[in-house]
Amino acid sequence: MSDFAKQVEDLGQRAKDYADLQITDVKLRTVKGLSIALGKLVYIQVLILILAVLLIALAVGGLFLLGDLVGSTTAAAFIIVGIFLIAFIVLLLLRKRLFRDTFVPLFVKLFFDGGSGDAD
Repeated sequence: MSDFAKQVEDLGQRAKDYADLQITDVKLRTVKGLSIALGKLVYIQVLILILAVLLIALAVGGLFLLGDLVGSTTAAAFIIVGIFLIAFIVLLLLRKRLFRDTFVPLFVKLFFDGGSGDAD
């Protein structure tokens, strides 16, 4: 085998090794990004679950308190439902600003700036 052929073969092997390393790097970055994103998603879901339980407890307590104040538990239930309906409509109207404008930059930072791994 000539010296030139050996150098070309070495260059080909190094190029293959480099490509394999790049593929491994992309896989590792993807795994890191997905694990951070999944961790944050689970963290947010747990917080939402706790908040939902607290809101239910607050609504039930407010229902009985307001029922005593207005003299009708049924009227108090409609008042509480009205409060939640107003909150729902506000969230619906502000969904773009609250959710998309918040989460898109978060995921861009997470996936393209390297991510920190810290759950806020």
